[in-house]
Amino acid sequence: MQKIALFIALYITGVIGAQNYEMGMQKAFGLWKDNPTAASNLFERIAQVETDNWLPTYYAAQVNILQSFGERDKDKLTAQLNKAQDLINDATPISNNNPEIMVLQALLHTVWVAYDGATYGMTLSPKVGALYTKATQIDPTNPRVILSKAEWDIGSARFFGQDTAPFCKDIEKALELFANFKPASEFHPNWGKERAEQVLKDCK
Repeated sequence: MQKIALFIALYITGVIGAQNYEMGMQKAFGLWKDNPTAASNLFERIAQVETDNWLPTYYAAQVNILQSFGERDKDKLTAQLNKAQDLINDATPISNNNPEIMVLQALLHTVWVAYDGATYGMTLSPKVGALYTKATQIDPTNPRVILSKAEWDIGSARFFGQDTAPFCKDIEKALELFANFKPASEFHPNWGKERAEQVLKDCK
């Protein structure tokens, strides 16, 4: 009888925990557009509870990275990217060799290169290339991997005055992959299709 009661108690606790997780994640996504700082903070609070789940930490890092593109205040940029790096460092052991996390790490490096290519390009560009190569080897059907690598290649080609056409074809491939991509859950990464459409439009 005690075992049955314990099982019921654990089951109820698990259901409540899952509901709280779903509600928290939905609220954080809802905050993202108008209050990214609040969204990042909420993702972090969820991560403190969901210690074996890489997704809240991933999104907390992503918010900070996306907010950093175009930021020219060095102190603010450094604070945001250092925070994002700490979060990536927390997410990686939870889900090792995860292409989604590798893309995020590559994007973080890309922010630094975009901010000051003369200072960061030589050291970080090879790391970005290596991350995309590894992510592609692990999951060549992940549309965010193909898209992000192609965007990086297009940017590099433009910088060196080379033809971008071959990489525009990779954007087309990413869009084909987006058409058939199904995330593992409601909260798994599913972004990038609109970005791919815009990049392809710019290519043409």
